[in-house]
Amino acid sequence: MMNQVADPTLTAAHPSATPLVPVPGSGHIFDVTRRLGTVDMDENQYLRIDGTARHLQDAGVDHLVHVGALDSHPHWIVRRTVIDVLRPIAWPTQLRIRRWCSGISPRWCAMRVRIDSDTGGLVETEGFWIHMNKETMSPSRLADEFFELMCTTTDNHRLRWRQWLDEPQPPTPATRFPLRRTDIDHFQHITNTAYWHAVHEFTSDATDLVQGPHRFILEYNKPIRYGETLDIRTIRAPDALNLWFSVDHDTRAIGQLRRVAS
Repeated sequence: MMNQVADPTLTAAHPSATPLVPVPGSGHIFDVTRRLGTVDMDENQYLRIDGTARHLQDAGVDHLVHVGALDSHPHWIVRRTVIDVLRPIAWPTQLRIRRWCSGISPRWCAMRVRIDSDTGGLVETEGFWIHMNKETMSPSRLADEFFELMCTTTDNHRLRWRQWLDEPQPPTPATRFPLRRTDIDHFQHITNTAYWHAVHEFTSDATDLVQGPHRFILEYNKPIRYGETLDIRTIRAPDALNLWFSVDHDTRAIGQLRRVAS
């Protein structure tokens, strides 16, 4: 049984409760159509949360290709991902994916992605993307041309990082989560979508939280490497479920599922 505690983050003033900005009326918006594949649907034929993460990752790469920036900006780390499932996306369907910048600084940017299905589903997302130098594993400056293009959809040109999920790990029993070689990315870290496999696994029983609009948040703190022992701890609050990814009690990532206002 999961322990239940009050959750101090569940206040309207906290940034984790802030609605995502709407699609801008002008500026550079990457706009593509894709089919929802069966590999990304759950047992109820809805788009799974890890499937959503894959669409976000693929859209990010395709966006870079579209603007001719893949060679100059090939390496990124996603520090935080917010996914609002406002109306579930059901298979079969066609997806319209729009991606644009909602905040930027010289070395990172917030990228909004809206996913509409032709059957009425709607998922809104935002990711905090850090441009990386793979050799030094440190944030790297964006090219001026890329920076200026991303600025066309936002007035926030001084984006700063602020962690939303920073509660310490609870003293509850941990569950071991096995890792696979297929989870490794080109940084030799566990890939972004592998975290979402665990989020899906550990939130699937919280059916009351997903009856209406709901929000997933995942914040990355430190890398997890293949061969390390990953443990996951959860705490259930009245309106949220929180989970900690840890290696030897060191928190590597924190996730949350919570209800959002309709």
